[in-house]
Amino acid sequence: MQRPIKLIIIAGIALVLFYFVRESFMSDDNYLIPLQKEREDKDLSFRSRTNSPFEEADRRMFTNLVYYEPNLDYRVKVKLEDIEPKDTLHMPMTNGSTEAYLRYAFANFELHGEPQRLTLYKKIKEQEEKLFVPFTDKTNGFDTYGGGRYLDVPFKEGATTATLDFNRAYSPFCAYNPEYVCPVPPKENRLSVAVEAGEKNYEKVHPVVE
Repeated sequence: MQRPIKLIIIAGIALVLFYFVRESFMSDDNYLIPLQKEREDKDLSFRSRTNSPFEEADRRMFTNLVYYEPNLDYRVKVKLEDIEPKDTLHMPMTNGSTEAYLRYAFANFELHGEPQRLTLYKKIKEQEEKLFVPFTDKTNGFDTYGGGRYLDVPFKEGATTATLDFNRAYSPFCAYNPEYVCPVPPKENRLSVAVEAGEKNYEKVHPVVE
């Protein structure tokens, strides 16, 4: 009779440890503080002369970017489906030119209970360990930039999974200044749902004329 009791105790300890680890790594502070710091740093860079995409007058008026409230439901661990051979996509740019990217892997996942797939790209000669995910969703043209948004996904060669954190979805520079040239999300990266996470539309602050 002692063995079942021991198993119950071990199972109980394992459950407690599971919740402790989950709370330690996914608590609001551990997730939200770095995210908020990233957003504050981006605002700071947009106010600077050297890094801002804004014209000078707009830069002077800039205060901060606008975001959806962070939501862990939009932090999705995805299974990667390798693309072999890795063909090259000449991704259209907003000025009519193209830029070469490798079609690196497919990400299969669910959002709002619906199956989704995105293609993850790697820029030719990119040295950083990250993949690029330009995408569109049902918020574009309403709450978010009409041309779609981007994700940068940390990635190590040979990995079979990755994390798509849509709370870190961002608008391209051409959302703030049409003089910039930006990749246009390909048709294969059109999501069928609204991704209410990450960066929202930025509305310029117009000076008050007295």
